[in-house]
Amino acid sequence: MNKEIIESWNNELSNSTPHEIIGFFLNKFPDTIALSTSLGLEDQVLTEIVASVNKKARIFTLDTGRLFPETYDLIDRTCRKYDITIDVYFPNTEDIEEMVNSKGINLFYDSIENRKLCCHLRKLVPLARAMDGLDGWITGLRKDQSVTRTDMQLIEWDENNNMLKINPLINWTERDVIDYIEARSIPNNPLHKKGFASIGCQPCTRAIEPDEDIRAGRWWWEDPDTKECGLHQK
Repeated sequence: MNKEIIESWNNELSNSTPHEIIGFFLNKFPDTIALSTSLGLEDQVLTEIVASVNKKARIFTLDTGRLFPETYDLIDRTCRKYDITIDVYFPNTEDIEEMVNSKGINLFYDSIENRKLCCHLRKLVPLARAMDGLDGWITGLRKDQSVTRTDMQLIEWDENNNMLKINPLINWTERDVIDYIEARSIPNNPLHKKGFASIGCQPCTRAIEPDEDIRAGRWWWEDPDTKECGLHQK
């Protein structure tokens, strides 16, 4: 994709609403743009918007095999409320068996390398299958989520996946997200009310304290600069 085109889209859509941004790309790439959802607050906002624009638009999620029970319930409630289908992608069974049998069931606590291996097999490998044939994906990234995301743009070229990455909520605040959800009664994970700000795999997620960064509960034993699973690396 030509960098000048991406820059022009960033300029053209800089003052557009998430509805307008999503509508723009679903119209331009009707069959090859998808929303990737982890069922977090931002992704629930985007799911509601995508469903309002086009119920047939593709939405997918990754089941790592270690999600919270509340997350599975939320998938079902969301599909029922908006009359949509969320495609679920799973990791390769043989890969996970080999990893666990050689490194242990909770290998991710032992080293960053082990944690990244687990994320790779449980997330990145099925993600590649989910995104096969796509021209771009929609994400719920926001700049103020962590120090690793402050430089991200509304529309980017994803070098890792060789496609567009569209971040309609990139400039939203946490308050913007919460207000939108409350105003529209959007289904969300009950764990949020128990102090869980960012919800991923169960053993790698904890509740946060009131004065902590919203990503502090993810891989809390690591340095903040390493806290990405690889889905959103530059």
